[in-house]
Amino acid sequence: MDVCVIGAGYVGLTTSTVLANYGHQVYCVDKQKDRVEMLRNGKVPIYEPGLEEMLVKNSKKGQLIFTTDLKTAVSKSDVIFIAVGTPQDMDGRTDLRFFEGVINELAPLIKTYKIVITKSTVPLGTNEELEQKLLEQGVLKENVDVVSNPEFLREGTAIHDMLYPDKIVIGMKEQRTIQVLQKLYHFIDAPYIITSLSGAEMIKYASNAFLAVKISFINELAKIADAYEVDITDVALGIGMDPRIGHHFLQAGLGYGGSCLPKDLSSLEHQSIKKNIAPHLLQAAQTVNDSIIDHYLNKLKTEVPDYQKKKITVWGATFKPNTDDLRHSQALKLINRLVDEGSNVHLYDPIVSLKIDNTSTYQDMFDSVKDTDILIVATEWKQFIDADWKKVSAQMRGKIVLDCRNCLQPYTLRKNGLLYLGVARP
Repeated sequence: MDVCVIGAGYVGLTTSTVLANYGHQVYCVDKQKDRVEMLRNGKVPIYEPGLEEMLVKNSKKGQLIFTTDLKTAVSKSDVIFIAVGTPQDMDGRTDLRFFEGVINELAPLIKTYKIVITKSTVPLGTNEELEQKLLEQGVLKENVDVVSNPEFLREGTAIHDMLYPDKIVIGMKEQRTIQVLQKLYHFIDAPYIITSLSGAEMIKYASNAFLAVKISFINELAKIADAYEVDITDVALGIGMDPRIGHHFLQAGLGYGGSCLPKDLSSLEHQSIKKNIAPHLLQAAQTVNDSIIDHYLNKLKTEVPDYQKKKITVWGATFKPNTDDLRHSQALKLINRLVDEGSNVHLYDPIVSLKIDNTSTYQDMFDSVKDTDILIVATEWKQFIDADWKKVSAQMRGKIVLDCRNCLQPYTLRKNGLLYLGVARP
């Protein structure tokens, strides 16, 4: 099939590249000329394992074309994906200006039958409005079907997630669109969930909200477990084996971040309030997440009352491993908090190199711990988990390691002469 993908961001690039890899002719459109030129040269502006190699291969084959020419891309395509960003505005609502801008540009270009598929995460009712706006701007009803097909990609495993999803959610009005979507996703073996346009939007928000609540739930339990000297990993294992609960997203730590969970939870909260519904559970999840950094620093303060006067090394700045995404990163919030308190902060991250006032950044993880008093692991990169702790201990001046992701083995650190600190990890 001939496919147009509008938006060369995280979702748009992954969607374009995978569809091209499985035989579709894909035109990926973006307004940013510099980004398009970079992609034409085989350089990907985001860090996502495996994406660049697949993109280069399909670009060379001519299956994947990057362009700023929306008119030509639309005219050549049967299916049009909208995959532009829907960021959070100042008050926590969803900012739809990029999405609405696409609608205004797209409407006059639809002269023959097209299926317009929304990949962007949009508030409930947005796709119903999309259809109405296209009709109001002169698109003939017989020339367009609107479909809501939300993405469930995780940064760091996006290609795998698109190839092996647990479901494909389709929100639609016309049955004829299902066969087109099945043809489009012929290479994917997953059950289809067919629902309304708003139903698909709700599934996306509900999924991210539930994951955020689950993370905050285990972090709330970790505070209680810490007070009673209970190992939270045992608790997570115990409840995770219950098939009604499951073990995913039950790792206690610094909390959730990234481009999806924080903004989608906030957006759903505002959508609820708009309908005079008090979203108590959603608000509680955000409250727990906002307070978790305090809990870790208080833990550190019980061991080192004047930690602000010590040399502190922080490993990890991204919101999770295997990504370069700093959006809503709890690790970055922790770093900024330490800086604001006047701490002598030294940073190392495997992917990003930060420039923060009053901090020092390193290219080597072991150099970053030379003569340091305290090491804080803020993101659970594999190289941190598998670090040579004997070497770390020899490099450090102090011996305290604060594990903010509960990802390290306390026994391993202790046998190398380090003092392990974690929440609910006796």
